Amino acid sequence: MAEAADFQGTSASPARRWLRRTGALLAGAPLLAGLLQLPAATPADAAGQESPQVASSAGSVSVAVDSLSPSAPSEGDTVTVSGTVTNNGKRTVTGAHVDLQVGPPLETRSAIDTLAKKSDDLQGPTGEKVGGKYTEKFPALTPGVAEPFSISVPADKLDLGDDGVYQLAVALSGKTSAQPWEQVLGIQRTFLPWQPEEAGTKTKTTFLWPLISSAHMAAETGSNEQQTPVFRDDELAEEIAPGGRLDQMVSLGKGLDVTWVVDPDLLASVDAMTGSYQVRTADGSTTPGKNQEIAKHWLAELQQAVTGEEVAALPFGDPDLASLAHNGTQVTGSLNHLKEATDAADETVNTILHVKPSTDFVWPVDGAVDPSIVKVATSAGADKVIARSDSLQDNLSYTPSAARPIGGGTTAVVADSRMSTAFQGNLTRASASTLAVQRFLAQSLTLGLQTGKQRSVVVAPQRMPSGSQAQAMAEALAALQGGNWSESQDLTAAAKAKPDPAANTKVPPASAYPPSLSKQELPRAAFEQIAETQRKLDKFKVILTRQSRVVTPFGRAMNREMSTSWRGRGVAAVGYRDGIESYLNGLIDGVKLIQKSETKLSGRSAMIPVTVQNNLVQGVERLKLRLTSQNPTRLKIGGDAYEEQPVTVNGGHAQSVKFTTSANANGQAKVVAQLYTEDGQRYGAPVAFDVRVTEVTPTVMLVIGGGVLLLVLAGFRMYTQRKRAAAREAAEDDTAEAGDDTDGPQSQVDAPQNPETSDARLEQETEAESRADGPEQPSDPAPDTAAESADPSGTGERVDR
Repeated sequence: MAEAADFQGTSASPARRWLRRTGALLAGAPLLAGLLQLPAATPADAAGQESPQVASSAGSVSVAVDSLSPSAPSEGDTVTVSGTVTNNGKRTVTGAHVDLQVGPPLETRSAIDTLAKKSDDLQGPTGEKVGGKYTEKFPALTPGVAEPFSISVPADKLDLGDDGVYQLAVALSGKTSAQPWEQVLGIQRTFLPWQPEEAGTKTKTTFLWPLISSAHMAAETGSNEQQTPVFRDDELAEEIAPGGRLDQMVSLGKGLDVTWVVDPDLLASVDAMTGSYQVRTADGSTTPGKNQEIAKHWLAELQQAVTGEEVAALPFGDPDLASLAHNGTQVTGSLNHLKEATDAADETVNTILHVKPSTDFVWPVDGAVDPSIVKVATSAGADKVIARSDSLQDNLSYTPSAARPIGGGTTAVVADSRMSTAFQGNLTRASASTLAVQRFLAQSLTLGLQTGKQRSVVVAPQRMPSGSQAQAMAEALAALQGGNWSESQDLTAAAKAKPDPAANTKVPPASAYPPSLSKQELPRAAFEQIAETQRKLDKFKVILTRQSRVVTPFGRAMNREMSTSWRGRGVAAVGYRDGIESYLNGLIDGVKLIQKSETKLSGRSAMIPVTVQNNLVQGVERLKLRLTSQNPTRLKIGGDAYEEQPVTVNGGHAQSVKFTTSANANGQAKVVAQLYTEDGQRYGAPVAFDVRVTEVTPTVMLVIGGGVLLLVLAGFRMYTQRKRAAAREAAEDDTAEAGDDTDGPQSQVDAPQNPETSDARLEQETEAESRADGPEQPSDPAPDTAAESADPSGTGERVDR
């Protein structure tokens, strides 16, 4: 309107020119914005089909492939792909539809790895759309809402050609109010193995099925005859309970053709739970365990599952071979524990599972090896080491067989790293599990197509798979064993297979060992603490009457201290070792000397008792108690500075041992009592006490001697007096018999004489005679006391005669 009002032939004013320019810019802004938002044309894909427009808001819709069935289709099968699509943007997606796109076959194993890393990248390759009725449409996708989809298509509609692994992409296309043209808003790629007919040469595949757990049992046992086991926690019961991790491992592994790799400690722990057991609580006390039936059921299921299958037993407790090789070999006795763990494996598995296990295999963490690990691994008698191909690498265009000699009569069984690590990570989501299964199968088939030669492949997954990981493993293995390109083989057969002469047989140096694994190893201090516990145990066991009650549980506990399961759990590992050593110290202190207070010794010699207390359930023997005088010039023990006596004490009792001492002078002497073992080693803490000596003087000895002499003389005098009185009485009796006619009969003669009365009369007569011997003095006073009693004097009385 302003421009129409201007006069012709005249120029516009500056203000009007500014207004016109501003208006033009405002009017063209929407058009410019639309032009800027137009996507650039993309080149045609390999199949000659034009790719969909790629939106600027790439990945605004997530696509999850929750299932793909069958995992490895054959001719005549119908492939069903199910999952969900979720709008993660802020605008509603309209005109949405899910399509399947099949890409060209992937020729190499590394190509599979590359595609797996970019499985949801919109910019990556797609493929030819199946199209037609094999699509699923959605009128609208509301932000934040997940919508399920399921597409079924006959395998012959996928236009799959030669045998191989094909990319299968699930793409969601649609448009939004901000981008009103169709574009790919989300995609998920996976793999479709295609081997419709039996392969002429099948790959022999060995799959290890690990039954391994962490350490749950303590060294402590009950004091009863059955030695009731004590568990550190009740977590093992949760693992073997229905739905638990180990319960799933057994139920999923049953029916699969696998090699069971078992830690004998797990079997021993569950077997201990079938009877009476105790569980330690948070406050340090114990409570009775209540999962006996769960333990019995799990063992019964496992016994059934391993019937007819190979069982490989690891050393008891699954010791960490790398930690032992790098940090423990310089500690005396560490390798002995590995030998004991290996020896215990065969008996434990055979007793509990009733199968003869193979004990020829050892399994370092993640299959990582170096010369020191191989040396330690074979020191206990095993001659086969389960390694992994990312450690013992090959520079070949194909994957060789697993078995290969590495020198010294040792065989490395090299597991395939790609297939062994396929089930790591979080597989709780169905989509993650499905991708893991398809990737595993893709790697297996591609490996088999590399060459026409038959090879033996070993798969060694993580040691302790989670429940979701175990489910993915079982699904993949079931598909593999039902496929057309692989056949099962046990571990022993894989180890005996003919090695590939081109395969690498040189063990990598120590410098090649992964630093990430080195950081998790048990330190040297751990092995030093184990050695100290063993030293104390060796010293303690020699005095026991029933050594096996202590040696066996502590030996197994020290095997558990070296377990691989402590990796990444340093604090818990220290606590476990401290608990075992503390418990052993308590048992050792159960045999000790009782403290003594100051002892007083009167006289030149005396006996000093020392008491040994045994608080153990079993008896102790082969102990010696030595009592030593610190001042032998004043106080001697047994005629010398010290004396030793053997000690044997029953369980729950105490014994006093008496030592003869002799004093040479008055004063105080320090005495030390110490227990020793038969080999002269000190046992327990010493007990020191003072002995105060009071020596008897010669004057006192003379007084005592004089008193004794007077008592002897008085007794002799009494004896002679009684003898004379008896003679006199006999003479009087004769005189009385002669005068019977004049005096008459005497009744007293027939009566028996009372010895006490006779003695009293004898004493009176003797006293009278004594008085008659001297002249009577008129001035003598009359007696003012009653007559002496005729009864004998009491003990301790002083009798004057």
